[in-house]
Amino acid sequence: MNNGYESCVLCPRRCGADRTVRTGFCREGEELRVSVACLHFGEEPLLTVHGGSGTIFLTGCNLRCAFCQNYQISQKGLGRAVSCDEFAEICLRLEKAGAENINIVTGSHHAPAVAKGLSEARRRGLSVPVCWNSSGYDSVESLSLLDGLVSIYLPDLKTLSAELSGSLCDAADYPEAAKKAVSWMISHNPLKIVEVEKDGVKKEKIMSGVIVRHLFLPGKFFETADVLAWLKEHADKKAIISLMSQYTPVPFKESGEELSRRMRALDAIENRLVSEGEDADLRDLVEAYDFDYLFYQDLCADTEWLPDFERTQPFSYKLAKPVWHWKDGFIDG
Repeated sequence: MNNGYESCVLCPRRCGADRTVRTGFCREGEELRVSVACLHFGEEPLLTVHGGSGTIFLTGCNLRCAFCQNYQISQKGLGRAVSCDEFAEICLRLEKAGAENINIVTGSHHAPAVAKGLSEARRRGLSVPVCWNSSGYDSVESLSLLDGLVSIYLPDLKTLSAELSGSLCDAADYPEAAKKAVSWMISHNPLKIVEVEKDGVKKEKIMSGVIVRHLFLPGKFFETADVLAWLKEHADKKAIISLMSQYTPVPFKESGEELSRRMRALDAIENRLVSEGEDADLRDLVEAYDFDYLFYQDLCADTEWLPDFERTQPFSYKLAKPVWHWKDGFIDG
């Protein structure tokens, strides 16, 4: 494959754009751009452990998910370019601040630059595990660039319906691409979980392996049942499952035809909070499948956690501690 950005085939979309002179479908060129880096306490417990997950949110995305809570950075371009050295320094500052891991969010369109930055960070002493936090719309060729640098994978498996992924994410091939990517991740990264103690408190920490996330979409119970059936057959006992019920309608700051297009895409689901009845049905489904290791998120009607990446602190203070921001650079304290 082409490991650079000319005639880009880094992700399954294979848009072919020469990203050295123009942006691809991901709306990004060849510069690696970052929005925010923070200690994140809202990830799965195996990732946050005692010190939080050292999360780095990259700008751009190879999907167009109509419901995306991070749309300001994934679709609107908030962020700024960082050099390989600055990216490595962000990783090192996160580790110094107490991060249990470095968590790269939405890097599928920038695998070569991320691999280069992680290699530099390792050369300069980065010692914590690295987590690849993606939509699941990854190519195996790009994932191979991360082999030996990334030991934890945190992919989504959004849906196995080509019709739904075409409507919601502008990627009808998402199911096949994501199944292939998740299978590669599982086969290359056996689970390794250790127990770590701090101030007399013992917690489990993932050092290697895969956590597959699935977000339940309101009104789409049978689509979630299909995903869980696939995961039971292909991932149970080899990976951890994380079923999320936090779907939240986003107050998009858009207008005119732009907003109209998004709302038309959202007609594919019921754009609302998850109901108590759906939550009960999901719990029954999970119990019936009896996964070896599964996280299930408690139902919560609170929408205050929705991020705003214009702010230096995009999340609530109980969820994250910022270390770097695209407008401010490194943040002291």
